[in-house]
Amino acid sequence: MEVAVYVFTGFLEAGKTTLINETLTDPRFNTGERTLILSCEEGIEEYEPESFPHGNVFLESIEKPSQLNPDKLSALQKKHKAERVMIEYNGMWLNEELYNAMPQDWYIYQEIMSADANTFLNYDKNVRALVVDKLKNCELVAFNRFTGGEEDKLALHKIVRSVSRAVNIVYEYPDHTVEYDEIEDPLPYDLSADVVEISDRDFAIFYRDLAEDMEKYNGKTVRFTGIVLRDDKKLPKDNYIIGRHVMTCCADDVTYCHFVCEASGASPLKTEDWVTLTAKIKIANHKLYRSRGPILSEISVEKREALPREERIATFY
Repeated sequence: MEVAVYVFTGFLEAGKTTLINETLTDPRFNTGERTLILSCEEGIEEYEPESFPHGNVFLESIEKPSQLNPDKLSALQKKHKAERVMIEYNGMWLNEELYNAMPQDWYIYQEIMSADANTFLNYDKNVRALVVDKLKNCELVAFNRFTGGEEDKLALHKIVRSVSRAVNIVYEYPDHTVEYDEIEDPLPYDLSADVVEISDRDFAIFYRDLAEDMEKYNGKTVRFTGIVLRDDKKLPKDNYIIGRHVMTCCADDVTYCHFVCEASGASPLKTEDWVTLTAKIKIANHKLYRSRGPILSEISVEKREALPREERIATFY
């Protein structure tokens, strides 16, 4: 049996417990399913499982990351015969630890981040890597206790959008009214152009936007500068990889973000060649992606000098 998992992330006193309590007292959500709460953090607010309708909610605590493993989590779920799991995750633990610990029959149905609008900027300043970790896979970030104006919204909005353009953003005021974020984020390039020119500073945004909404790029012709990687053991002679090193939050978080490119014949390019590529994008299955992904069909490619060292790493902000 597959088990739906709802993950609630955020830092201490961000409102995760309150959100879970409100969710489980909502008759539209809690219709009698046996639900296990896994609490990985102890804050001021507490759970009172006996107060929920149907008597179908069970609480277990996870006190340290080493307790996150498939056998233990599966045993807790079976102990309570839980049909679904809600996880209040510790904000100082990396999400990857949770993902790797989940049993095979568990799947994340929804991931929500709660954030205190009054402390979020400080967290971003002091532990940005953890902020990025919580934002990059969530579907919704809820800024509660929000009392600011448009400038305050924009500051929070920019942090979220530096990590993801897909996540939804809401602001909850002290009177519990909610406002959805409607700040527009126009792309820094013209997607309607015959050839979409991607500048060096915009590569990271291009890569992420393409990953999040592939179909709108299907059939588009793009031009950008990248560095080549050859893997003749895994790819045909007319295929190569092209991309850029991208930094999300800090120097320790640099990843080579790349695409598969198909040349018209055996390509003379070598690993570490810097080139300016003009190519048409098609979205199709490829063994490198193990699923559908963007494949660049080479139109023209020009070798060029490597970018200056200080310009080689692209960023989202």
